[in-house]
Amino acid sequence: MANVRLEGITRTFGKVVAIENITFEVPDGQFWVMVGPSGCGKSTIMRTIAGLESATSGNLYIGDVLVNGIPARQRDVAMVFQNYALYPHMTVAENLAFGLRMRRADDTKIRERVETVARSLDISHLLDRKPAQLSGGQQQRVALGRAIARQPKVFLLDEPLSNLDAQLRDDTRAELKQLHQKVGITTIYVTHDQVEAMTLADKIVVLKGGKIQQIGDPQSIYARPANRMVATFLGSPPMNILPVTYTGEMFQLGDRSLACPATIKDKLQPRQGQGFDLGIRGEHIWIDEPQRSRENREEKEENYGELVVEVKVVEPLGRETLVRASLPGLDAFVNFQVDGNWRGRTGDRVSIHLDLDRLFVFDPATGDTLYPLR
Repeated sequence: MANVRLEGITRTFGKVVAIENITFEVPDGQFWVMVGPSGCGKSTIMRTIAGLESATSGNLYIGDVLVNGIPARQRDVAMVFQNYALYPHMTVAENLAFGLRMRRADDTKIRERVETVARSLDISHLLDRKPAQLSGGQQQRVALGRAIARQPKVFLLDEPLSNLDAQLRDDTRAELKQLHQKVGITTIYVTHDQVEAMTLADKIVVLKGGKIQQIGDPQSIYARPANRMVATFLGSPPMNILPVTYTGEMFQLGDRSLACPATIKDKLQPRQGQGFDLGIRGEHIWIDEPQRSRENREEKEENYGELVVEVKVVEPLGRETLVRASLPGLDAFVNFQVDGNWRGRTGDRVSIHLDLDRLFVFDPATGDTLYPLR
């Protein structure tokens, strides 16, 4: 096992900058996830670590050894691809053993290692089958097993669950987390799925346009996003963004207004007429005020705002229901959760309550977080 360190890694293709000045270090044994929208540079970073791409500039270390000029086959990393890349003419057992045979390992060791890995992944009964005889989930386990059997210094997983159906993806994600806890190999995982990122990672690297937006543990990034992009990318439903103008004591949203909390006013010292993007997560919006807020209504009047919205989409999920609603007369929408027993319909107008103590404030020009600061 080994740590992985990137120092100012940049990769260009002609005039196109795929990744720029990527710097971070994955400590030995940790599970890091790179996440971001399509085209943000996730896979380019992964391929550069693997040695399938060469950095235009910067240094890459694996286990404190500079590997810039070392070919992929000598870096002792194992990569699992989105399409699994199993050898179709080989059985499962032969696929699992391939990496060890390439290293000229002893036959007895190979057999023992294959059996051990197969048991851990519950694929012992599949050893004599070929990839075409396996389901997508079984192929994924074989691809993981082939990587594990080698006992590499580093695992590189490039969207390995994206081809699985929803239930199997959830099951395999849980198995993957348990597997990492068991083997403890340094792992770097690429995904565009924020749920995978939040549930799997020790640390998340959020990327956009080939640049790092933020690095941190899942809860810290969720609670203290560095900018509007990070805030809206992580979380389901995504954070709501409301463009407002400060009018002295109040945030004006069209012909509606929300009180500006004292903490925001003291921190930002906003100017009359200054524009902001307010952010609030769906769990801090409700239709019926909770009892706790009604009990303290007189004391905390300024900390709760109310807006009338028109329901556009209702998505029942059983225990809860997701609602997407518009602000009549404005090009703005809010997403929030309600109890699963709620019976609202498209077209209904309802009053929603916002916990103003949970507001985020972003610079509308740069997207940077102005409040709360990290």
